[in-house]
Amino acid sequence: MFYKRQKAEMPEAESALPGRSEKIAVPQNHFVNGNSITEPFPQEMKMALFGLGCFWGAERKFWQSLDIFSTSVGYAGGITPNPSYEEVCSGMTGHNEVVRIVYDPLRVSYKQLLTLFWESHNPTQGMQQGNDVGTQYRSGIYTYNEEQEAAAMSSRDEYQKALSSAGYDAITTEIVLLPKYYYAEHYHQQYLAKVPDGYCGLGGTGVSCPSDLIES
Repeated sequence: MFYKRQKAEMPEAESALPGRSEKIAVPQNHFVNGNSITEPFPQEMKMALFGLGCFWGAERKFWQSLDIFSTSVGYAGGITPNPSYEEVCSGMTGHNEVVRIVYDPLRVSYKQLLTLFWESHNPTQGMQQGNDVGTQYRSGIYTYNEEQEAAAMSSRDEYQKALSSAGYDAITTEIVLLPKYYYAEHYHQQYLAKVPDGYCGLGGTGVSCPSDLIES
């Protein structure tokens, strides 16, 4: 129990693991649709970044549900540069497991991405999702500009009303502007396409987003 509690507490900068300067190598192309998961992307593309529990299921949710260009998984929101998966799981990097979505805004809106984010997990659980406990499983929206930040905060407030009406506690989702994104190891990329029966702990509350958020 002490180990679980320790993993669910953010480390101080001086106690975080040092990491490394070398970037983790990943495949250039998406395992499912063949599009690039590494920059540069076509000029018209935008990016979005979310943490909603184990990134295997989170990534699959986005590539299956929406007409997006590509997805990748990685780490963000912490301290350690270029962390390994084992280091993130130790709780000593401060990083979250995240999925990065590359999308064409003429095909998919940021608010559609936000709707899928909110409805695909329980954003009221703090440093965990279901039985997965640790800082890397927290709910997070990591924004690339102030417009995304404002949309994320507005959607949080609207979804809180729906959750409160259903008896849920306060949303614990962190919203952070311009975080550093580090790719996860190659074997994590599109993991559930390579291992269809692999673990997926993703689960929502069953509470739908308000229609004005979905349609606006």
